[in-house]
Amino acid sequence: MSDETENPAAPAEPAPETALEPTPEERIAKLEAELAEARDKLLRALAESENQRRRFVREREESLRFAASNFAKELLSVADNLRRAIASEAAIATDPAAKGVIDGVAATERELWAIFERHGVKRVEPGLGDPFDPHLHQAMYEVATGDYPPGTVAQIMQPGYVMHDRLLRPALVGVAKPQAPANDRE
Repeated sequence: MSDETENPAAPAEPAPETALEPTPEERIAKLEAELAEARDKLLRALAESENQRRRFVREREESLRFAASNFAKELLSVADNLRRAIASEAAIATDPAAKGVIDGVAATERELWAIFERHGVKRVEPGLGDPFDPHLHQAMYEVATGDYPPGTVAQIMQPGYVMHDRLLRPALVGVAKPQAPANDRE
């Protein structure tokens, strides 16, 4: 064997640096940029996740709070009918048996209102002369009157109801308008 033959165990000469390989400083800068981008994406994902969680909690609380609103709307006519029955008490006051029925109806109405109050249902009954509020009242007609200023409630046909801060049914009202002058009426 000759000494000139290559020894496979002999170390190979290092290859000269090529221009394609980044320097350590460039690699560090690139990795730092990738890390900053990954950190930004992570923070955005965490913020979005937290926003979704808050939105879910808010929607869940709202759905629990207003879950009975359709049921309550249907019971409003029952409350109205109970009120009408109690209001007819004067017409049947001479009959003692009817007085007992009216007392029972009044007790039923009180119990219904106790349940409504526990669930946040309240009556909206504007006063005569109160300003018309389109968020709580529904104008059924205009009433030419000098008793109330224009744009105020002149007649109440039916009370309205709210559940917490949500309108279940608007109050049905007649709204005052100015009276025509006396010489125009002839």
